[in-house]
Amino acid sequence: MDTVVSGIRSTGHLHLGNYFGALRNFVRMQEENNCYFFIADYHSLTTHPDPSILHDNVKNILCEYLASGIDPEKATIYVQSDVPETVELYLLLNMHAYLGELSKTVSFKEKARKQPENVNAGLLTYPTLMAADILIHNADKVPVGKDQEQHLELTRRFARRFNGMYGQEYFKEAAAYNFGEDLIKIPGLDGSGKMGKSEGNCVYLCEDPKLIQKKVMRALTDQGPTEPNSVKPDYIENLFTLMKVVSTPDTLEYFNEKWNTCEIRYGDMKKQLAADIINFTTPIRERYLDICNNEEYLRKVTKMGAEKARESAAKTIKDVRLLMGIRPF
Repeated sequence: MDTVVSGIRSTGHLHLGNYFGALRNFVRMQEENNCYFFIADYHSLTTHPDPSILHDNVKNILCEYLASGIDPEKATIYVQSDVPETVELYLLLNMHAYLGELSKTVSFKEKARKQPENVNAGLLTYPTLMAADILIHNADKVPVGKDQEQHLELTRRFARRFNGMYGQEYFKEAAAYNFGEDLIKIPGLDGSGKMGKSEGNCVYLCEDPKLIQKKVMRALTDQGPTEPNSVKPDYIENLFTLMKVVSTPDTLEYFNEKWNTCEIRYGDMKKQLAADIINFTTPIRERYLDICNNEEYLRKVTKMGAEKARESAAKTIKDVRLLMGIRPF
C-alpha cells in the first residue's frame, strides 16, 4: 500500500481549483492508499498572517475536506501545527537546502514581487517546509497541481541529497499523483492564470449560489469569433476548461460547436456554466454547513488525526536523528 501525502493552506475557503486539482482524487485515494491529508496553517504564515481569522480558516478547510468526502476512518486528516515533528524535520532539512535553489523557485519570486514589504525567511524556505510535510511520512505519492511541480522536484532533490550525505536510501522520491491523468490547472474567472485565493478569481466550493452566478456572469469575454473554427483566446479557453470539469460532455460539445460556427452567445454560455457549477457545489455546501455546527465531531477528527500523524512522524524523526548522528547520552 502506497503512502500519499497532501496539504492545503489555511488561507480561507477551498475553491474549484483545489477540488479538481486534488480533492476529487482524495476520495478515491483513501480507498487504496495510506493517506495523510493536512491543513497547512504554518504555510499560511508566510504571507500576511492574521491571528483573528487563522483558526476559523483552519476550521473552514477541515469542514470542506470532510464535506468533499474525505473519511477520517479511512484517511488521516490533521492540522499541520498539531504535529511538531514536522517543524523539527523542516529545521534539519534546511541545513542541507541552499540559498540559490530556494531563491530561484517561481513561487518565491512571485510572492516577493507581490509582497515586497514582507519577503521573510519562511517565504524563502517554503519548499523546505513542503518537503518536510511530505518526507515526515516518507510518502510515495503526492497529488499536486502543475504550479507545485517545481516544489515537488525540490522535495525529491532534498531526499536524494539526504540519502547521499548519510549513505542510506532512507527517503523515497515521491511522485506526482493524478491517476495517470494530466496534472490539472483550473483557470480563474478573470482570464489570467490559475484559480487562486490571492488572485481573487475563485469560485469557492461552499459559496452562495447567487454569488457564484454573479461571478461567472462577470467573467472576461469578447465580441466572439469572426472566422469559423478559429483558435480561442486564453480567456475564452478558460471558460471552456471550467465547463469541461463541471458540465456534461454534450453541453461542452454544444458550445464548442457554437464557437466554431461563430454563433456563440456568451451570455447563454455563462448562464449554463453558472448553473452547472451551482449544481456541482450545492451538495458539498449542504454537507459543509451541517459539519460546521458539530464542534464535538471536529474535535474528535482532529484529535484522532493528530495521534495517527504523530505516530508516523515520530518514527521518521527518530530514524533521521540517528542517521545524522544526533543521539542521546
